[in-house]
Amino acid sequence: MVMQDQSTCPKCGGELKYYDSVLRLVRTKGRETVRVPMRRFRCAKCGAVHRELSGLLFPYKQYEAEIILGVLDGIITCETLGFEDFPCEMTMLRWISQKAQLLLWRYP
Repeated sequence: MVMQDQSTCPKCGGELKYYDSVLRLVRTKGRETVRVPMRRFRCAKCGAVHRELSGLLFPYKQYEAEIILGVLDGIITCETLGFEDFPCEMTMLRWISQKAQLLLWRYP
């Protein structure tokens, strides 16, 4: 995964060129699921394919960043109306245990 507007390959430093786009499923507020288009880039040097990560998403997470950041900040808990079981309590606890890693992805 590369951050938005990144033009070099994280593996080898080669130039990234637009390859195609794919749809990614994202879980949002109100138990809704939307498909978000993500651009993919291919490295001209090593041939690796990387997805462009927008500010709305965290890598390898299904939920939108606003929900994850709300859980990490303590704004969203199991008792918060509308979020009693979406995401579930175990998912929230896992995000809290991964807080340092998630914030590093968000604010490098």
